Amino acid sequence: MTTLTVPARPEGDATLRPVPWRRMAWVTWRQHRLALAGVAALFGVAAVYLLITGLQMHHAYAAVAACRPAGSGLCRQVAGNFLNTYAPGVGPALGLLQVIPALIGAFAGAPVLARELETGTFRYTWTQGFGRARWAVAKLVPLAVAVTVAAGAFSMLVSWYIQPIFGAGDDNGPLYPTIFDLRGVALAAWTLAAFAIGALAGMLLRRVIPAMFATLTAWAGLAFATASFLRRHYEASLVTTSPNVPHPAWVISRVWTQGGQPASLSMINQTLHRVDIQAVTPGLFQPGPATPANIDPVHYLIQHGYTQLTTYQPDSRFWPFQWIEGGWLLALSVLLIAATVWLARHRAA
Repeated sequence: MTTLTVPARPEGDATLRPVPWRRMAWVTWRQHRLALAGVAALFGVAAVYLLITGLQMHHAYAAVAACRPAGSGLCRQVAGNFLNTYAPGVGPALGLLQVIPALIGAFAGAPVLARELETGTFRYTWTQGFGRARWAVAKLVPLAVAVTVAAGAFSMLVSWYIQPIFGAGDDNGPLYPTIFDLRGVALAAWTLAAFAIGALAGMLLRRVIPAMFATLTAWAGLAFATASFLRRHYEASLVTTSPNVPHPAWVISRVWTQGGQPASLSMINQTLHRVDIQAVTPGLFQPGPATPANIDPVHYLIQHGYTQLTTYQPDSRFWPFQWIEGGWLLALSVLLIAATVWLARHRAA
């Protein structure tokens, strides 16, 4: 009996050739096209609303822009009527748009890796020549670029939508918290950050639903901290004692002092009691029925020895603040995505 011998296969043939990046991109598209369609639908519905209402506002604003002379009483009345008609609807609309980055992070970012980790299909993927790091990069980078570009395009529509409100002299300028992060580069940066937070949460928790809740919580905390505390310190705030703050500035605080010391609300009300005016807060006054028509509470307090210190950020700092916020959010997003890829490469299956 003879022994059958088979030549050994060369070592190079025994290794699995890496899958080309173009095929990995195709797989990413096939797996996540529904998520991308959801992102497109979310932006599309919001865009249709902004277009319909924005065209109405721009048409009505034509009368405000054409009024001459611009500073006359008649033109101020026309601008006031325009704001009374359209401004109340703009605030809630912009408030709803604030949640778009969070929704993208939760519904598009969190499931990217968490779904395969939860179901265990990632093990099969790694045997097909993808590799852990390439698998994570091929999923995260194209999707991150797609949602960021979509958000950037949408932010231009928001700027067009809100322009008549600014032109009519609304008190809320471009640095106002619910407006600032929907325009310029901020919306794209916040959307990218939300996506990166979701991807990392999915990698850490390996469950889709918990990762979605973690994404919403982390994004909300970061957005609140930025709007309430961090953004105002991008540049040193300006302080003035003039009651006429440059318009439209972002007023951060108003404090009344007397003799160099902070004035309490009871002290202010004691002074205003003579003219039947009550201070609900140091910056909000309620005239009574016996208040003389020619009395301005602010000037009345100044005439009686009070000084109003107003801390504000001028609207000229809009673009510097945009680049600062966009820059650190981009850096944060890159770090989060890099951490996600590192975890995918080193964590045990």
